[in-house]
Amino acid sequence: MSTETKPVPAVKVPDSSAPKPTAPSKPEMLTGSGAILRTLELLGIKDVFGLPGGAIMPFYDELMESKTIRHILVRHEQGAGHAAEGYASSTGKIGVAISTSGPGATNLVTAIADAHMDSVPLLAITGQVFSTSMGTDAFQEVDIVGITMPITKHSFLVTKPEDIPATLTAAYHIATTGRPGPVLVDITKDAQQKSAPFVWPPKVDLAGYREVTKAHGKQVAVAAGLLAEAARPVFYVGGGVIRAGASKELQKLAKVTGVPVVTTLMARGAFPDSDSQNLGMPGMHGSVPAVLALQEADLIIALGARFDDRVTGKPSEFAPKATVVHVDVDPAEISKIRTADVPIVGDAKEVMADLASAFEDAAKKHKPDYKAWWERLNELKSRFPLGYDEPEDGLLAPQYVIQRIGEITGPEAIYAAGVGQHQMWAAQFIKYERPNAWLNSGGAGTMGYGLPAGMGAKVANPDRTVWVIDGDGCFQMTNQELATCTINNIPIKVAIINNSSLGMVRQWQTLFYNGRHSFTDLNTGHDTAMIPDFVKLAEAYGALAIRVTKKEEVDAAIKLANETNDRPVVIDFIVSADAMVWPMVPQGVGNSSVQYARDKAPEWEED
Repeated sequence: MSTETKPVPAVKVPDSSAPKPTAPSKPEMLTGSGAILRTLELLGIKDVFGLPGGAIMPFYDELMESKTIRHILVRHEQGAGHAAEGYASSTGKIGVAISTSGPGATNLVTAIADAHMDSVPLLAITGQVFSTSMGTDAFQEVDIVGITMPITKHSFLVTKPEDIPATLTAAYHIATTGRPGPVLVDITKDAQQKSAPFVWPPKVDLAGYREVTKAHGKQVAVAAGLLAEAARPVFYVGGGVIRAGASKELQKLAKVTGVPVVTTLMARGAFPDSDSQNLGMPGMHGSVPAVLALQEADLIIALGARFDDRVTGKPSEFAPKATVVHVDVDPAEISKIRTADVPIVGDAKEVMADLASAFEDAAKKHKPDYKAWWERLNELKSRFPLGYDEPEDGLLAPQYVIQRIGEITGPEAIYAAGVGQHQMWAAQFIKYERPNAWLNSGGAGTMGYGLPAGMGAKVANPDRTVWVIDGDGCFQMTNQELATCTINNIPIKVAIINNSSLGMVRQWQTLFYNGRHSFTDLNTGHDTAMIPDFVKLAEAYGALAIRVTKKEEVDAAIKLANETNDRPVVIDFIVSADAMVWPMVPQGVGNSSVQYARDKAPEWEED
């Protein structure tokens, strides 16, 4: 289905400290391509990622003349999408990816789906064949609006140049408000070539789109009362808190209440790891205190979290005695998996501020007592600290490598990860003290996300150190973007945690398939032919390349990488293939079955 815009109320455009072109008092005639460029400039867009092709060529001809927008030419459109995600996730601003029609557009689909799952504000602009050719199976014709409809907040088709300003402005508004997410705008080639009066500010029709930010006061008061009366409460914090820019409000709420906090994979950094109230990450590979805190709680206040299966385990066995308060800006998430006893639709930033105030009032009527609860949680923290075993094969422990990257580089850096074991270790062993410092593909689990996302983050944050924690499998999916980094002076650091295998799949094969490692060996590491040789590959792309095989070499390599800012750096860390991610809740069972290590399940109390 195609969707075209109709003119109505004005949408506010973002402020920008940099000077922007001013719209003329009398509309001037612009080509559709000129209208795309002018609209992006007026919306404050500074950086875009893309790859030209036939159906988007008219716009690229205009883009070449822009004085305010930097275009990063990627080597694959998926890289453009993930780079735009990294740009957005590290700043809270919208990311922009551009491609041509057909395969160019479909190459963006994985990144669009990724952004949809993780609520990343993304604007995808694709060229389309001439409107007169649509429906004829023309060269490089694909119905990208139809393809992306299930994985975007909205998808637009533009066939007239006069519709471009309103459509792009509507797309920007939809992508960045409410629950953020991707929006696609598909523009036919003739709409880019024809001319029309450029009208600014545009009026856009957003019929039916009404984001709710202010929660109902009575619901907040009920939640505050439950919190004051609870014996074992937990704040279950999801990525929505980061997307809402609400970390300060979360910290204030935690201090006002004294309630323990767990931060999901997508929420790492929303609450400082150094804070004693932080129990860590819950879920399949979460800390034992975080997992069992949720399981034993009598009250869970979910803040911008969606009760994902990786957190709940078997939903019917999750937190069996807990009353649930569910706060989310997206009403579709509330009671989707776990029925909310108190549903609160609203922006996390506003709701938490209101809840902190309401709790102070409620606590005057009923003084909270969490002493016994904290004794239990502190005992769990003491009994089940995060740790790992040294490999018996003499190779590096991947956990040690990742931990040292975090310790040497520090919390002001940005850490982007691929997907798999290295992702979980990066979430566990790097300490996150601030929001937007941790970038990963949480919902979609997209291998290949890490390097281009790190690239996008570095473009957006040139003064921050950016590390990509990647696996030898993930790295091979998008490593061509090293060329993009070298040519465009984007000096990211890449740590390849090279266990010569698809590590997470191999771990499951070891645990659940009798050690039958079916097609998971990649032959990239120790005692193999090293296909490819990552050092030679990285050098061919113009990067500084290092291979580390010994523990005593780790720190020096990391420090050299941090000191090198004239090109990308790739470090090939040869680690043990036998290392596993612990703790672990096996799929399909309740969280009470969490295992601290292989064959070691902690005691779970039913009281």
